[in-house]
Amino acid sequence: MSESTTEVDPYRADPRVIADPPTTLLGKLACCGPGFILSASIVGAGELIATTVLGAKAGYTALWVILVSCLVKVAVQLEFGRHTILSGETCVEALNRLPGPKFKGVHSSIWLWIILQPAKFMQLAGILGGAAIVMHMVAPTVPLAGWVWGIGTSAAILVSVGRYQSVEKICLAMIGGFTLTTLICLVALQWTPYAFNLSDVASGLTGKIPAGGWLLVIGAFGLTGVGGDEILHYTYWLLEKGYAKKTGPRDPHDPAWAERARGWMKVMQFDALLSMVAYTAVTAAFYCLGAAVLHKQPEIPEGYALVEALGAMYTESLGAWSRYVFLAGAFVVLYSSVFSAMAAWCRMFADTYDKFGWINFRELHSRRRAIALSAWGTMLLWAVLFLYVKQPLVMVLWGGAATSVILLVSAYAAVYFHCFGTPVELRPSAPYRAAFWLSVLAIAGLAVWSTYEAVLKAG
Repeated sequence: MSESTTEVDPYRADPRVIADPPTTLLGKLACCGPGFILSASIVGAGELIATTVLGAKAGYTALWVILVSCLVKVAVQLEFGRHTILSGETCVEALNRLPGPKFKGVHSSIWLWIILQPAKFMQLAGILGGAAIVMHMVAPTVPLAGWVWGIGTSAAILVSVGRYQSVEKICLAMIGGFTLTTLICLVALQWTPYAFNLSDVASGLTGKIPAGGWLLVIGAFGLTGVGGDEILHYTYWLLEKGYAKKTGPRDPHDPAWAERARGWMKVMQFDALLSMVAYTAVTAAFYCLGAAVLHKQPEIPEGYALVEALGAMYTESLGAWSRYVFLAGAFVVLYSSVFSAMAAWCRMFADTYDKFGWINFRELHSRRRAIALSAWGTMLLWAVLFLYVKQPLVMVLWGGAATSVILLVSAYAAVYFHCFGTPVELRPSAPYRAAFWLSVLAIAGLAVWSTYEAVLKAG
């Protein structure tokens, strides 16, 4: 999957590749991709397990929460994207320029990200283990440990030898796979005792608070949609797709630069919108599976037992073929998170090594070597962690808590970019600014309420 060694380094400015943004629909579609890599990471264990359980607990009532959660956080993602296009900086470079204390030349926000990594390792180890569990359901003759090592090794190979184009193609294929299988399973429900109708779905769009109260609403908001990790990772995919490179270095005296920047930001918004539609549709589908099948059940299966329960439901109602369709979709959902998260994390690790003076991230071969070594290192760590802990759902929840903190850091940085990092001539529209501040307030509100709930329980 390696690409030509003569390719242009997307992380280095090059006046030869400056280009005007596309203005036609087909032209914009051809330039999409970064958001879809993000979607492959977003739709993972959170959507497959946690979202389905939320549907099981609340019925259709909280469907609106899922939709709002997927929509409202995109504005912070877009603000990071705007900053990347205008500055050409990665997320680590941008965080390192924030005001605030530094230790050994590295900003405190990056140190906080480093401190949270053990919890994030637990999360991805749990997702890797979940993918292995699904494959073990399909082929139990292979030991679970064999599936863990096999799946982890395949992801490490793809990440270590792949470049942006191969990552994008693999993620697009997986998005197509899990979207198709999830929608097939949702439609197939109509031929089972768990069929639902439009009035059921409409009942979840009324804005009512579900029986679990605000705690359930906050849980749904935190678990679904784009997270802090994906917001940071988006900067690498924008750079590798060439958005910043084609815009060119900022020249406040060149009106052509401002026009190009404005155009490429519109392409980015289009990319983010399409990807949001993709992961929102799949998330809502998983939620409806839980609401339709499990809400009236006396007991809700825990963790990955939920996957087996849903697979068994299809087998009983439609035959063996439907169970394998569901398990195939579940595997692709989990594997897509393992692969795309590994690809993004290894870039961010390599970028962080640069800040400690260990490598030169802006040098092509140094960066690629660091990414490849990080891929094998993370794979080994994830596999060992899962085989030692063997509690994938608990592991995923640990990572979810860390993700909430990273989301706060991302929101803080986005506020700084919004207020101080945008040239006057490229200030966003009033509707965009309103959406951005609504997003920041929602994230801050989630943090305050979660802290309040934690203090109450501790007391």
